[in-house]
Amino acid sequence: MAAELFKKLEGIQALVFDAYGTLFDVAAPVAKLGPELAEKAPELARMWRAKQLEYSWIRSLVGVHADFWHVTREALDFALESLGVDEAGLADELMTGMLKLDAFSDVAPALAALRSRGKRLAILSNGSPSMLESIVRHAGLEKTFEQVLSVEEVGIYKPSRRVYRMAMQKLQIADAPSICFVSANGWDAHSAAQFGFQAVRLKRVAGPDEKLPGHLAGTIDDLGQLSALV
Repeated sequence: MAAELFKKLEGIQALVFDAYGTLFDVAAPVAKLGPELAEKAPELARMWRAKQLEYSWIRSLVGVHADFWHVTREALDFALESLGVDEAGLADELMTGMLKLDAFSDVAPALAALRSRGKRLAILSNGSPSMLESIVRHAGLEKTFEQVLSVEEVGIYKPSRRVYRMAMQKLQIADAPSICFVSANGWDAHSAAQFGFQAVRLKRVAGPDEKLPGHLAGTIDDLGQLSALV
């Protein structure tokens, strides 16, 4: 188990989770419509996600913010046009799917185990408040998190330090290493580590480690392994 490669984290007051790709499967909307999209489905899912992130980063850098729903639709429109997909109503159906994302199978039991031990749990996400409320409710996790935090509080996307700092303020935790941050997105985990959190990378997809600043406190390949670290 990957969790065994790292020592137990000390001084953790709260665990903060990324949402998209970490707790919730962002590929689910395309996967559910896969038969209609045929061979274009895998590339659509990949390109949509890549552009979603790229557009959020560029907007942060140039200082032109729009919420994640807007950015997600722009990314989808680009991906569909790039792949020559022009089916009436498809884009709207895919966007609706973003409000009903499936939680990964390891999420509910892992979070329940942490809560049973009295751990404080929160989400910190690029998603807009309405998007996050919808997917948390769809997954039946409404009573799981102390806070569901959106970057809309500060008007800029991760990996801005303002976002990670906002989590400390909302949780009323003054010392950054007292937060264990968990993300399946390597850029997010490393950025949180560089900020000062004890960051754990959840490797939902096999591949090399990111070559980025920020020393990770741990790497796991199943959310259930988190208990071994905290």
